[in-house]
Amino acid sequence: MLDFIALSPFMEMTALLVMAAFIGFIGQLLRQPLIVSFITVGLLAGPSVLDIVHNKEQIELLSELGIAVLLFLVGIKLDVKLIRSIGSVSILTGLGQVLFTSLFGYGIGLALGLSSLESLYVAIALTFSSTIIIVKLLSDKREIDALHGQIALGFLIVQDLVVVLAMIMLATIGIGSSSTGVGQEASIIRVAASGIGLVVFVIIFVRYFADALTELLAKTPELLVIYAIAQAAFFAALGSYVGLGMEVGGLLAGIALASTPYRETIAARLGPLRDFLLLFFFIALGATLDLSQLGNHLTGAFVFSLFILVGNPLIVLIIMGILGYKKRTGFLAGLTVAQISEFSLIFVAMGISLGHVGQDVLGLVTLVGIITIAASTYMITYSHQLYDLFEPVLGFFERKDTPRELSYNTDSASDTYPVIIFGLGRLGTATAQILREKGIDVLGIDFNPTAVKRWKAIELNAEYGDATDAEFINELPVRSAQWIISTIPQHVTGLTSEDARKTLVQIARSTGFTGQIAAMSHNAYDSEELKLAGIDLTLEPYKDAAERTTEIIMEQLAIKMTANKK
Repeated sequence: MLDFIALSPFMEMTALLVMAAFIGFIGQLLRQPLIVSFITVGLLAGPSVLDIVHNKEQIELLSELGIAVLLFLVGIKLDVKLIRSIGSVSILTGLGQVLFTSLFGYGIGLALGLSSLESLYVAIALTFSSTIIIVKLLSDKREIDALHGQIALGFLIVQDLVVVLAMIMLATIGIGSSSTGVGQEASIIRVAASGIGLVVFVIIFVRYFADALTELLAKTPELLVIYAIAQAAFFAALGSYVGLGMEVGGLLAGIALASTPYRETIAARLGPLRDFLLLFFFIALGATLDLSQLGNHLTGAFVFSLFILVGNPLIVLIIMGILGYKKRTGFLAGLTVAQISEFSLIFVAMGISLGHVGQDVLGLVTLVGIITIAASTYMITYSHQLYDLFEPVLGFFERKDTPRELSYNTDSASDTYPVIIFGLGRLGTATAQILREKGIDVLGIDFNPTAVKRWKAIELNAEYGDATDAEFINELPVRSAQWIISTIPQHVTGLTSEDARKTLVQIARSTGFTGQIAAMSHNAYDSEELKLAGIDLTLEPYKDAAERTTEIIMEQLAIKMTANKK
């Protein structure tokens, strides 16, 4: 329709950016997740509507760089000790979900009238979840560091490895009929050896080179950022080349710099670049969904989508419950697998090239992808509200004891604390240390296991938990507390209107708490909103620090003026 745009890559890119800004703004006004807006841009720009995207190589290039940077930033913040503690559940949950989804998906395919081979392809395609979309959503919600976020990331990596093996087997089959299994084994051995080699290289790099190299590069901050991007792209390209995939490569690139003292600086500077580049990933994803191929698959797509949206989270919830995790952790982690991946479409497309399945199967999986990606975006965005809705019926999935989460908890519920602090960042930690010096006992709460461990390392009482979890807060000694302090930052992400500070007020009061509540604010308007919500004291760190700084300066000036007069 707009063929003249195809004549100029710059004009095509401009049109996409303008569409993304406009549709993103409309989506924000309608309180819709930004990812849905960006995929909508891809659909509108794709072959089924405006047909703007002709320079697919450029879009794909920016998309792949965005993937590398995204996974790099996830890797650079990973806690190696936490990885060890959740490694087993990630493997068991990831493999368990793949196994059960494949079996049930195969049965559903046969029931819908698909052939055995078509059912097998669809079933395997349904097991892949989109690492990129999930990581983006959890990062925007600041939940990638939460226990359920770390577990979800773990079993997504397991899924990615399964994807790699499935792709290798299909590619090996495509080489020719002479491949009798030896080629498959050789390919798998090569990928495994490459993976081990990359991990060994990362260990050596971290041990002997990372700190010295980043310290040298940090003398020129711009060079440090360029190097970080180069490392992310290099590892992603290397991972793709050896068959591990760009995601695993980008993740290892971040882990290689995770122990350096400059990781926070790198993460802060690359954040805006990540968000810009990922726009093209979602545009590319939407542009590949050819609506003309959907055909008459509405019934089958609805059944498969319902299975993915309900069955996959249920499978994860059951497995994590058996392993000893709380129903809340299992529920929130399970929601992350309620969609299929862009690799699902690639997998089926490979089957078409081999002559195993027809275009109608790709149309079916495409429609399932559109439905599940859109729906799961909302499910993850409003995960806490969904948990509150279904919590009364989730008790069946939780063991009487939850040994997997005991390591993050204490017996603080039986103790008495005058002050309870939610949010164990810099402000919360500094406040607790000063109160302790004055002889006041403090209990800290955070849903980041690493933050809880840091508090315990400096001998402060802390528990792992969520400020929006009514059941958890009810178990805390809030009724005997005099102050509840929330230092939880409120990030405006365009995803949800949920404010953890206001939710905390409502839950605390409902449990019988009669003391005072303080919460961190960022400006005067925010402070007024919090006061209307029942906050007794608003803390504006920059304003409070400026006032205290002014007081100190005025005191020093007064002293000098008095001395000069004498």
